[in-house]
Amino acid sequence: MSIQINQTVKIMFEVKIDGIIVDGSRSNKPFEFQFGVGQVIAGLEKRIMNMKAGEATQFIVPASEAYGEYDPKGIQSLPIEQFEGIKDLKIGMQIQAEDENDQPIQFIIKEIKEKEVIVDFNHPLAGKDLEYKVKIDSLL
Repeated sequence: MSIQINQTVKIMFEVKIDGIIVDGSRSNKPFEFQFGVGQVIAGLEKRIMNMKAGEATQFIVPASEAYGEYDPKGIQSLPIEQFEGIKDLKIGMQIQAEDENDQPIQFIIKEIKEKEVIVDFNHPLAGKDLEYKVKIDSLL
């Protein structure tokens, strides 16, 4: 029987970008998630939905079905005063915060200037096609 909505799915997987592994099953333990409820990217679910336990496949999830296209408007300049409480602020640092509506946001420090900090609100994998290797371990 193939995967059903709300079913617990366990997969062994590997994700590469340009041939370099960027994610995968940890310690040879399957990754577990609820299918069809938004716990994983839509492009992954779309490509495994007709699979059964024990089946394996490889595919590419385009950026548009993964973390979206890279948006240059995601680069913004913020006053350095907004970072006063952060120790050791440095380029490349990922920061999690809340927006004006108390919703979680994440951004990366791109540049630190005298009076401002340049940040990138794009997901680190935005604009990247993801090469997946997946084996369905079990369906619960």
